[in-house]
Amino acid sequence: MNPIDHTNRSTYILLAIGLTVQIVTYAIVPDNPLALVSALFGVCSVVLCAEGKWLTFFFGFGQILTYTYLCWLERFYAGIAMNSFYFLSQIYGIYSWRRLLREHADRPSSEVIPFRRLRPIVFISIVVALLLLSVVTGFLLQRYTNDSQPYLDALTTVPAIGAQILMVLAYREQWLIWLAIDLLYVAMWWQAESYCMVAQYLFWCINATYGMFRWSR
Repeated sequence: MNPIDHTNRSTYILLAIGLTVQIVTYAIVPDNPLALVSALFGVCSVVLCAEGKWLTFFFGFGQILTYTYLCWLERFYAGIAMNSFYFLSQIYGIYSWRRLLREHADRPSSEVIPFRRLRPIVFISIVVALLLLSVVTGFLLQRYTNDSQPYLDALTTVPAIGAQILMVLAYREQWLIWLAIDLLYVAMWWQAESYCMVAQYLFWCINATYGMFRWSR
């Protein structure tokens, strides 16, 4: 394991940019007010995650609850199921990250999470499994529900569950999966014409890149 460095100025700049982008987007293209609230919670959550701060989970709870309702409005049923899983994983994540912090309290950067790395073959196997499960899930959504975008919904849901598990367990490779997922979310919410969500996931793409850089140092 390697520690992430102390919070630096670039993190605060990234957070300020993310919050500003969401507010400006909402001002230019008004949306459901809950979309803005969800996006603001989400920005705080992902930036804190990239920094390895366990407080990410508290902002995550707010983002999950608001985002679930938005998915219900758009009939993204896989997204609703995913957020139910997210809610439970957030609870375990608090326990898991706090335990890691206690176990490595003697590190110079003891207030941030130590991270793990997957072997390449393990990571590739995980990605292949997630893609196969996504195809199956998309087929089931198309056949048995009125999901408005079944395969895109599945491709943003199943891999996200895998990435969330890797995040809770503090594996660096989560960021590669999140980046791919966030790009798909941009397409999904663009088609749904929810531009606050589009702005959120564009920012999340930037944050996933930043998170991978930070967790690789």
